[in-house]
Amino acid sequence: MEMVLAWAPAVGFTLLPHAGGFLGSKITKKEIPVWYESLQKPSWCPPNWVFAPVWGTLYTSMGYGCYLVWKELGGFNEKSVVPLGLYAGQLALNWAWTPVFFGAHKMGWGLVTLLLTTGTATATTASWYNINKTAAYLMVPYLAWLTMASALNYRIWKDNRNKK
Repeated sequence: MEMVLAWAPAVGFTLLPHAGGFLGSKITKKEIPVWYESLQKPSWCPPNWVFAPVWGTLYTSMGYGCYLVWKELGGFNEKSVVPLGLYAGQLALNWAWTPVFFGAHKMGWGLVTLLLTTGTATATTASWYNINKTAAYLMVPYLAWLTMASALNYRIWKDNRNKK
């Protein structure tokens, strides 16, 4: 029983980011065939099938990184407020993007949300670096993807501004 309890936080932290991704996928699946497919997208836009495995990998990496920081700092305490608070903030912003972009069709506000997410995720990564370098490195692919996603969101917004 102790072995199960020892792994519970690692599993919980690793799976937590997937909760928002799962809920967001309900909105996305409904909007892709009609609204999203009607939008003009740049030639370098990844195919739709790429997004789920990429986000699954990124959510797992950031969740496990959060676990490493939590464990290194001895759980939820005064030392963990900033690094885990930044993480929670960027995760909430990440989860908010789908309802804004896909649900409300607000491409410009989606871009604002993504830029805020990227800034907060960068601050999270920087705050983790001196606590647990592995955790910080686990955020790097996410930061790269957020950069690409921001550029993609910008181009979609720019090229479809007059589209309802």
